Amino acid sequence: MRASKTDSPTERRAQKARTREALLAGARDLVARGEPVTVAAAAQQAGISRATAYRYFSDPAVLTAEAGLAIEVKSYAAVIGGAATPRARVVAVSLYMLDLALEHEAGFRQFLARNLDAWLAEGGTRSLRGARRVPMFEAALENERARLGAARFRTLVNALTAATGSEAMIALLDIAGADHDAARHAVAEIAEALCDRYGLATP
Repeated sequence: MRASKTDSPTERRAQKARTREALLAGARDLVARGEPVTVAAAAQQAGISRATAYRYFSDPAVLTAEAGLAIEVKSYAAVIGGAATPRARVVAVSLYMLDLALEHEAGFRQFLARNLDAWLAEGGTRSLRGARRVPMFEAALENERARLGAARFRTLVNALTAATGSEAMIALLDIAGADHDAARHAVAEIAEALCDRYGLATP
């Protein structure tokens, strides 16, 4: 379903996430039946137009790699657990997204490699990615949205998004030479520092 012009950015992002997950489910169904995975076939399986599907996955290798991850991501409520403050929720989301990448390191590395291959093959055209962490950070910071204002809220979400997940994993393990425990400590420290910078109260 196409988002209306009145939908908020958060609602549009949620709709994009649902469309992406439907395409991934379609690709997994094709794999389960032993059929070739193409963007068009996954779109047909998911009941999504080809034009829409190609905005998410222009390269079937990228679609296959991400579908192969088959990761069950916890709900936002499960991720934050009993965290009572925006700061605690932000740190919980940051650590969960890093832990997810560490737990499925080989799959994430393969997925990122296919994305980079596709970027080169398509002359630097950017493709949409899953971005599960973005709506989680938005939810964690919802009570701070009015205080921060739209621009600072978005900058904080962007900064937190850049400091966790598979990208942070590669920077910390491959470049900094950190082990898993040190990587988790660094991600938590960055999240805490950003919370300090934007005035989120300590527990």
